[in-house]
This record gives sequence, structure tokens and C-alpha cells, in this order.
Amino acid sequence: MFPFEHIIQIDKTSKVSIYKQIAFSIIDAIRNGTLKAGTHLPGSREMAKMVDVHRKTVIAAYDELNAQDWIVIVPRKYVSVSDRIPLLEPKKWNVSNAKTSYENSFQLPFKSINAKNNLNESLVFPEIIINDGHPDVRLSPIDELLKTYRSYTSKNHSIKNAHIGTDQGTLRLREELAVFLAETRGLNILPQNILITHGAQMSIYLTARLLLSLDAKVIVGKPNYPIANNTFLEVGARLVEIAVDENGLDVDAIEEVCKKEKITAVYVIPHHHYPTTVTLSVERRMKLLQLSQQYSFAIIEDDYDYDYHYTSSPYLPLASAHHNGNVIYIGSFSKVLDPSLRIGFMVAPENFIQQCVALRKLIDVGGDGYMQNALATLIKNGELKRHLKKAKKVYHFRRDFLDALLKNKLEKYIDYALPSGGMAIWIQLKSKYKVLELTKVPQLKIMRIVEEQNAFRFGFASMNEQELEKSILLIEKKLQAM
Repeated sequence: MFPFEHIIQIDKTSKVSIYKQIAFSIIDAIRNGTLKAGTHLPGSREMAKMVDVHRKTVIAAYDELNAQDWIVIVPRKYVSVSDRIPLLEPKKWNVSNAKTSYENSFQLPFKSINAKNNLNESLVFPEIIINDGHPDVRLSPIDELLKTYRSYTSKNHSIKNAHIGTDQGTLRLREELAVFLAETRGLNILPQNILITHGAQMSIYLTARLLLSLDAKVIVGKPNYPIANNTFLEVGARLVEIAVDENGLDVDAIEEVCKKEKITAVYVIPHHHYPTTVTLSVERRMKLLQLSQQYSFAIIEDDYDYDYHYTSSPYLPLASAHHNGNVIYIGSFSKVLDPSLRIGFMVAPENFIQQCVALRKLIDVGGDGYMQNALATLIKNGELKRHLKKAKKVYHFRRDFLDALLKNKLEKYIDYALPSGGMAIWIQLKSKYKVLELTKVPQLKIMRIVEEQNAFRFGFASMNEQELEKSILLIEKKLQAM
């Protein structure tokens, strides 16, 4: 008798049903040639005894295999491996062969992406996480958003229209967003100038794919948003790094580069540059627009952090000025409502948006129509503006609270400039102290550390006073020990 008890592996602690474990084991044996087409299997009573399970479990396994055409069941006569299974070379059975098809590496040629792989990152979370500038979900009108979302899923009209036009974004959201951006950012646009995406990163990717050819040169800040840099490199573009100082991207240096070589695009974060949090001055904004016209390059304006200013009104975006369609404007609701709410947007001339939609459809059929329409309602009812007003007041207080803690506890260890807005402070350690040492604090995780600058971003907006105090005490204790 064939030793089925050795090819059928049962783990009673597994979440997979035992009858499925039996079925999967038999399928593996058929696939690898251990069980040939036409081979008779034991009856349900005999198999149950061999593998020490209830007979009904074996019957369920056989029914599963029969439904998938792996075996043939002739009632009261026999059970056999289907003769439609192709003949395979038999392999010796042993425990080491009982593994999944994906334990081996992919052997055929494929393209590698130059990005950090976090698949094996620990799922054990420390006591305190300092993010790089997230909103506080506890303040967000998510309940109102979800309530509206649920109401749309129960209305026939909403159900019928939920997925119409989601490849560009629902018309309702684009209409409301056009009005909102006109009122808050001075953008004179129509709904056809807007593309709704899964977060700002998708907008950056689509723009890079359409705008940058192989070896095209794109100017970025140094330091810069690393995911944007990686996206540009992935499409074959070449980065030209320009220094970022207290007034933002050095536009005079951009001019010198443009005099010597052809530049296709400039990627700029005008409000609270990532990671340093500085704001591009008015003079540099005006000159950058003039250079764009003079040297015919596009401006990719990533305005992820426009909505939070504390000491003055924000500068209007570059996209609000006269630019002859050369500015591609990118924003996100993730920084307003919740990082997990992946809704971003791009504003550009209609012909560019149409090509972005065509490219996007190759990888994504569109967004969540219910959620987009719920967000449109949030904007139309004024709930988003009310939330921003409340959140700005809270985040302003937290910024100043953290500023006082830094001066009181860490002044001799660090240097920083208090940003006029945003949700993070860029903190540089003095040369005697090494920022990587902060990664050795078990209770603490800092999400954005830049070793080359000996610095890190301290996202304060999502933390209350107690959490801010605890974070600073942990950092102070580690710095004292250096």
C-alpha cells in the first residue's frame, strides 16, 4: 500500500481546514509526479485511518478534489487520480518535498526595481513612533466620511453611478475639487484639468513615465523626497541635484545648469520641502517660473503640505501663476485626513491629463467611486474647511509645544529652524552625536532618518502633549549616553 501518511501533511494548529490540507497534499503529490494518472486512492474509511482523521474529513477532501477534477470518484467502487492529468516524472516522497511552489527564487529574467524591500520588516511596534509628518486621525472627520460612504452604498442611484468615470476620478469630486482649489489656492481650472489618483505618489509616477525619456535630466533638491528620486531614476532619467537652503531650492544654481545642458523638468516642493521643511521664497518662485519659460522645462510642483500654515498665509502655488501650462501640480488628501486614505490629485493641461488617464488604465481601472463621492460631499458641505481650521489650531499648538521641549531638553545636542507651517520639524544633531544611535532605542522608532545630514524629521502633528514629552525624554536619555 502506498504510504499516504507520509505525503499528507496535517498541521492541526493551522488556520487552514484539515480537509483542505489533505486535498492540497494530494494535489502536490499529483503535480510533482508522485501520484500518477489513474492511481487508485484508498477509500474514505481506510484513508481516515491512515492519516488519523474522521472519515467525514476525508470525504470532504475527496469532494474538493473531485470538484476540481483532480480525482475521479466512482461510487461504491473506487477513487482514482484523474486520467486527464499529464504524466510527470515521479519524485521520491519525503518530508523535505512538502513545500510550496514559491520557496524557490524566480529563475527567468525579470527587471529589478531599485527600492528598499520591507517585506521582512518586523511587525513588532515600539512604544513611540515618530513619523515624518502625518495628520492626527483622532481629529479627522473620518466618521462623517464613512457615514456618507455607507449611505451611498445603499442608494440605487449612487450604486449605479459609483463607478462611472473613475478612471479619471468621479465627476462630482473633480467638480468640487476644482471649486475648492480655486478658493484655497487660486487655481483657475476646470474638472477636465484634474486627475484623481491613489495618493500623490501615483501622480509622480504617471508624470515621470510620460514626461521623462531615457537619460532626460530632471532637477531635484538635495536632500529630496527619496521616493520621487527613485521614480525618476526608474524611468531612466538622470538626477541633477541642486542644494536646498533656508529659502528653498537654489534657483540661481538651476539657471547655471540650464545654461550648460538641456533640462526636461524641475521637481520642487515649495511648501515645507521634504525633508528639510523650508519654504521656497517668493523671489525664487518668480524666477523659477521665468526660467521655465526661458529654457522650456516643466515644473513638477509637489504641494503635499499646502494646507497647514501657522504664522502667515501660504504663498500661492506656482500653478496659480501664468505658466503657459508648464506646471504639473500634485496634491493629496492623505496629509489632510488620514495617511491610509489614498486619494491624491494632479492638475495639468487637459491633453496631459488624458494621456495620464490612458497610462493609468494600463495598471489600474480606477478609484473607489463611493469614497470619491463621499469626499466630494465632505468638501461641498464645508466639513473639510472646518476640519482644516480646527486641525491648524491644534497642530500650531503642538508645534510650539515641541519647540519649547526641544529648547528645554535638547538644545545642546541639536540644531533646527522652526518651520512656519507643516507637520514636522527637521532636526540636525551636532557632529558629536550620531543620528543612527537613535535607532538603538527599543521603545522608539523614527521613520525618517537621513544619515548623510545627521538629521531626522520629527512629525509632531499626530502626537498629543504626553506623546511628545515621552518622545523627547527617550531621545534625551539616549543623547546623554553618547
